[in-house]
Amino acid sequence: MSVSENRPGLPETVEISTGERVGASIVWLHGLGADGHDFEPVVPVLRPFLSVATRFVFPHAPVRPVTVNGGYAMRAWYDILSFERDAPQDAAGIHQSHRMVDALIEREVARGVSRQRIVLAGFSQGGAMALYSGVRQPEPLAGILALSCYLLEPARFEAERQAATLSTPVFIAHGDYDNVLPLALGERARDRMQQAGYTVEWHSYPMPHSVSPEELTHIGAWLGRVLAPR
Repeated sequence: MSVSENRPGLPETVEISTGERVGASIVWLHGLGADGHDFEPVVPVLRPFLSVATRFVFPHAPVRPVTVNGGYAMRAWYDILSFERDAPQDAAGIHQSHRMVDALIEREVARGVSRQRIVLAGFSQGGAMALYSGVRQPEPLAGILALSCYLLEPARFEAERQAATLSTPVFIAHGDYDNVLPLALGERARDRMQQAGYTVEWHSYPMPHSVSPEELTHIGAWLGRVLAPR
């Protein structure tokens, strides 16, 4: 495990590599109030599915006040102004985190991993950012993994998504009993992506706002396919 240097525009990260000669990277964004350590436990579970040495990059979101939590400061990729479906979204925070995600992807490229060997993943707020940033890349990624989340700034989706990303495989999953982000939000993101022409692997599970062992098995199989040697 290593923690990255703190550079402007680049968040600190927890990093775990499954081997010495890294041939793929997974940038995994945590949910609201968590940090980069939150998904460390998935590495040993997913490792058997990966046929190449893979670097897991778990960034820490900035600490910022979150409106729906009474302004309490916590790690968040953007502020959440309201839980109402059509409430305004924190465009400035979303765009700031999008730039951070871009910087993390560029760093992996500088380390010798091509964009086509990078998966952008996330859970909840992090999953929303993975979808948002993944479709706005100048070139396709190896995949977009979006768990228990929703589509950010849907009115800007068609205008800002890049046509080159249509070949990026997408995995979207959600809990049937999610009482934080209802299943319908995940289904709406799935439908919007499919309507735009993305190939989406969709799963729902009998669980709340969480990740299940069955889900991790499906994620592992999908990662094994999108990161298979070519």
